[in-house]
Amino acid sequence: MLMMLAGGILASTMVLFFATASWLVALVFVLAVAVLLGSVLVFDRMRAAPVEDLSASPDWTVTVAAIENDGEAIAITDRANRLVCANGFFIDSFGSAAAPPALPFEREGLEALARLARNAWREGAGAIEALAAPDGGIEWDISASRAGRSEDHLVWRLRPVPRVAGASLGALDLSGPFGKMLSRAGIETAITTADGVIRAVSAGFAERASGDERATLAGQDFVSFLRIDERERIFFAREGRGGTPQTLVDVPLIDPAIQGAQPGPDEATSLMLLIDSGVGIGSGWDGASQAGVAQLDALLGQLPLGLAMTDRDGRFLFGNEAFLRAVGREGRGLPAFPTDLVVREDKAALSDAVRRHGRGPTTSGDVAVRLANSPEEPVSLGLAGVRGLGEAAVLLSLADSSQENQLRRQVAQATKMQAVGQLAGGVAHDFNNVLTAIIGTCDLMLLRHIPGDSDYDDIQQIRANSNRAASLTRQLLAFSRQQTLRPEVIQLPDVVSEVSPLIKRLLGEKITYYVQHDRNLGPVRADPQQLEQVIMNLAVNARDAIQSRGSGSGRISLYTRHLHATEVVQLGSEVLPAADYTVLIVQDTGGGIPPHVLPKLFEPFFTTKEQGKGTGLGLSTAYGIVKQSGGFIFADNITDKQGHPVGARFTVYLPVHRGEVPKKRDIPAPLVSSEWSAGGKVLLVEDEDMVRAVAERALVRAGYEVRACASGEEGLAAIAEPGAAFDIVVSDVVMPGMDGPAMVRAIRAQLPAMPVLFMSGYAEEQLRRDIDIPDMHFIPKPFSVAAIGDKVGAVLRQARADQTEVEAAGR
Repeated sequence: MLMMLAGGILASTMVLFFATASWLVALVFVLAVAVLLGSVLVFDRMRAAPVEDLSASPDWTVTVAAIENDGEAIAITDRANRLVCANGFFIDSFGSAAAPPALPFEREGLEALARLARNAWREGAGAIEALAAPDGGIEWDISASRAGRSEDHLVWRLRPVPRVAGASLGALDLSGPFGKMLSRAGIETAITTADGVIRAVSAGFAERASGDERATLAGQDFVSFLRIDERERIFFAREGRGGTPQTLVDVPLIDPAIQGAQPGPDEATSLMLLIDSGVGIGSGWDGASQAGVAQLDALLGQLPLGLAMTDRDGRFLFGNEAFLRAVGREGRGLPAFPTDLVVREDKAALSDAVRRHGRGPTTSGDVAVRLANSPEEPVSLGLAGVRGLGEAAVLLSLADSSQENQLRRQVAQATKMQAVGQLAGGVAHDFNNVLTAIIGTCDLMLLRHIPGDSDYDDIQQIRANSNRAASLTRQLLAFSRQQTLRPEVIQLPDVVSEVSPLIKRLLGEKITYYVQHDRNLGPVRADPQQLEQVIMNLAVNARDAIQSRGSGSGRISLYTRHLHATEVVQLGSEVLPAADYTVLIVQDTGGGIPPHVLPKLFEPFFTTKEQGKGTGLGLSTAYGIVKQSGGFIFADNITDKQGHPVGARFTVYLPVHRGEVPKKRDIPAPLVSSEWSAGGKVLLVEDEDMVRAVAERALVRAGYEVRACASGEEGLAAIAEPGAAFDIVVSDVVMPGMDGPAMVRAIRAQLPAMPVLFMSGYAEEQLRRDIDIPDMHFIPKPFSVAAIGDKVGAVLRQARADQTEVEAAGR
């Protein structure tokens, strides 16, 4: 094609020359055609040349160099969760084949990482705190954030968080980044048992001891990899004469006093530190020791275990941050001597222990002491003698057990409240039997007296005091969560509005009462009458606190709030489960609650009021009602900007009811004895003589034929007698030998339609849950003479009605 084009141009030039007879015109024509053809060729080449792709993949090697970080694992993934690049720490920790969120974690961890990835893509960023690795050795703080020109990549940052809950084997992951960091600093580590058998080693120790950094060396003797020369210097045996001397430090990891149990598999262990002097064999021992001291100081500052060093005279030389936190001196530094940290009674024992480990042979042990900042909590202080580190002679170790002590106090408080609740419930149940006899006897005596008799007023006084005692037992039952509740699905503002007029009358004119309700409050399931009692108790206590300040003026505020499950998680409470709550807050300006009173606030019979002005059952009753309703109640102080308490705050958390609103049960109207004219034969079973006598007289007076028995065995024998045809069984629940439910089950095996009425001082809901007998009825103790007669009549009437319906359906 080029030849044809050239021929055409030559022919055109010749024609133009002969036509014009001018070589100049022909030359200009040739040049013009050449320029035109050159432009066309350049344009075609530009059009055919590939355009540079501005969105081509970047040079990730530059990114890797930028994200290198020894203390943080960083990885970048694309939309398909493929690993684009990662720094060396990430590769060492998880391998090059792992890509977030598919990291080597347990199932729960993988689910958490998947949620984190979804949140990061949706919201731009997300984070997880303290995600435990499968082996339990390291916890990771993990975050992910979108990045890139089109935000089509995720940047993952994983920071290891060593545990600080105690000096356990799991808190020191020697095979991971922690051990590698120490190896780079010239410190090789191993964990051994009390017999010197290796349990775990760092990769650096394995390399220097056996030549293979992947060797575990578990189960072998620690000393078999070391040698000592004629000057008693320690070397790695494999390195021979060319090795450098090592400073050996033994850190005991035993803490049985804090654990409160026999040593387990992770206890009775030691952390062996071999600190490389960094100088050859020809150097003096002083040079090695000075290098070891500097490296040991750096190590102590990194360890999660609280460590400190003293000289031979017992003076402190050094203490890391973990040690300062454990002894309660964070930010203030260490005192002169370790004995300044403990109570007076433990000073002599600690001083002797420090002097013994500092001046004798290199031994280790521990001593139980009580710190001055928390004398009620004994701790175990580990001591180990060290040599060759200059002035340092004793290494002290102490775990930061503040969180553990707080948890132990919470468990002890919960256990104490449970034990007191069981005791209170048992006392209330037995006392209800006595009150049943007293009230029943008063009712029978009143039948023989009329108003105006000399004894009538006295009997009424006895009955009134008995009813007052019965109300106290109901409060005890409320605290022990054994009170009979009638729960309904209600809105909390409705209950507040019902009780507010009465609260205003009780507060008086000097105290301001303020109410504020949140929007979108969820319904709760509780007994509205009992919930009103809770609000009344909290308001009355707030009023008394304000009036005790002298002026008598103040403010009581009542708030209702909606708390979402995500907000509950952010609170970080170890008691409150994650769920949606409707919250009731009652706070006052009464000056707050003293710190020593807060732990005992909800205990029964504990009161700060003067004698005769309080029973100490108000808050314990509120506590029991809230707990029996499935909620939680907490008390704390409101402080000003200077941290001084200015008022108290009670917070009640009631779980939001998510089920359908149940229909209210149809409770039959109470009947009087005269309305039941059919009579009947009653089997009465009660082990308490006085209660049995009162119930028998009450039922006989109501027109029933009664067979009274003192035990479940006697009741079964009465049923089995020839010609015995009882219409109803009235029985106590708790009896020696065969109890009421066991007797009723045996009776129902023979007579399935036999009506049953249980008498008990315990809560009806608890009995129905524990007994699980169909078609049973319940009457709480104490009851009056009229009440038991009316209840038996109502049960018999319902039984006859049910029988009539069955017969009609059969026909």
